[in-house]
This record gives sequence, structure tokens and C-alpha cells, in this order.
Amino acid sequence: MSHSTPRQPSIFLPHGGGPCFFMDWTWGPADTWHATERFLAGLAATLAPPRALLVISSHWEEAAFTMSTAAHPELIFDYSGFPTHTYKLTWPAPGDPELASQVRALLKDAGLPAAESSTRGYDHGVFVPLKVAFPQAQIPVVTLSLASSLDPALHIAAGRALAPLRDEGVLIVGSGMSFHNLRAYMHPETRDRARAFDHWLTEAVEQPEPIRSTQLANWRTAPNAAFAHPREEHLIPLMVAAGAGGDVPGKRIFSDEPMGAAISAYRFDG
Repeated sequence: MSHSTPRQPSIFLPHGGGPCFFMDWTWGPADTWHATERFLAGLAATLAPPRALLVISSHWEEAAFTMSTAAHPELIFDYSGFPTHTYKLTWPAPGDPELASQVRALLKDAGLPAAESSTRGYDHGVFVPLKVAFPQAQIPVVTLSLASSLDPALHIAAGRALAPLRDEGVLIVGSGMSFHNLRAYMHPETRDRARAFDHWLTEAVEQPEPIRSTQLANWRTAPNAAFAHPREEHLIPLMVAAGAGGDVPGKRIFSDEPMGAAISAYRFDG
């Protein structure tokens, strides 16, 4: 397959809490997610127009890496307890079955477990941030699950296998949260602990290869790692984005402290 579209980066972005960008409050003051929303709204302006998006969401896990081949994915409202209107959101971005098949082939060629789903739609880790970033919903999107092992090295390897797609105009997006401990938000002791983990994570991302991958694969040795991620599914999409990021150091492109916990977004242009 040959495309003349410009080379794309790979990106790890925070997708916020539930449908937070489409309501007046969420677990805190009304402006809790405004900075993240502004970051997402400005993201497209920093990119050459991508021909497609490959999105790895923290809210989809399968035994093997699984990509959706659905041509017209529906929205999956996989959150609860939010206002009625947040279950009526729309974001009709088309799928791309041809790209999905290419993703599977690249993973298989790298010796990685891969499967397909013909019915998987867009979970809120996909449609909530991308409805802000790409509101016209015209760019085709393929979603890719995490492998349920949540092995960071495996996901870095998957990113490396998928990196050639960037040369074909595919923007690779890891959607998660660099801090995700729901019980720690809005507690005064959280701020310093989250900042320490965020500092370590940013320093790791900003290393050249192979140091970056080695440090990220061993993220559990970071300060307050288990506190920042009691379960790591929201961090693992970063591993795919970093693996696809080439040899040049990544860079932090956004940071904030919603509900007293530091979060960051990262971009890889290598």
C-alpha cells in the first residue's frame, strides 16, 4: 500500500474521566478538565492532516492484540452514573477495514498475537477525546486492543511493529492516563506523589532509544508507581506509542494537575 500523505508522529494523550468534556462537572469543579480539553482541541493544528487514526485504548483488553474491522463502528457508552445527555453523544467517524487488516499483518509478521473483531465500536477512551480533537469525525479510525497480559515490553514491541504505518499517514494514538488512581484524587497527599511519578515518566520518555524502552518496560521501579497505577491498563497505551516513536527522544506536549494529580501527554517524532 502506498500513500503520499506526510509522515505522522505517535502520541499518548489523556482521555479524562468518563464523558468529562461534555458536561459541566465531573468529580470536582466545573473547570477540572478545561485545560485537557483545550489541549485536545488544539491537537489537529499541530499535525499534517492524517489519512487515518490507529487508536489504542486503555478500555479494551483481549487475550491477543485485536483490531476492529467494523466499517461503521458504534459508540460504546462504557461509563456509568453520568447525566442522560452523555449517553446520547455522537461521533460517526468511519472505520477502515483495509487498515485493520494491515495492522494485523504487521503484528503477525513481528511474531505477535493478533486477532480481529468485526463488531467492536468506539469505547469512551476513543470517542470522548477524539470528539474534541477531531469533531468533524471524517478521518477513518481503527481501534486496537491492549493484550490482556499488560506486559509493557510486549506493547513496546507492538508499537515497533506498527511504526511503518506512520510513513503512510497514519497517526498512532495511545489513549489512557499517565496517572490513574481513582481513590487518590482530591487528597492533599496525592500531589507530591503524582508529581514524582510524572517527573520520572517524563524523563523516561525523553530518553533516546534503547534507554527509553528499557526504562518504560521497567516502569514499576519508578517512584510511587503502584500508587499512580494500582492497575496499569491506563499507562500501557503509552508503551505502544513509545514503541512506534522511533529513536529520537519523545517530548511532553501537555501537563496539568486535575483533581490534584499530575498528568501528561507525550509526542514521538522519531
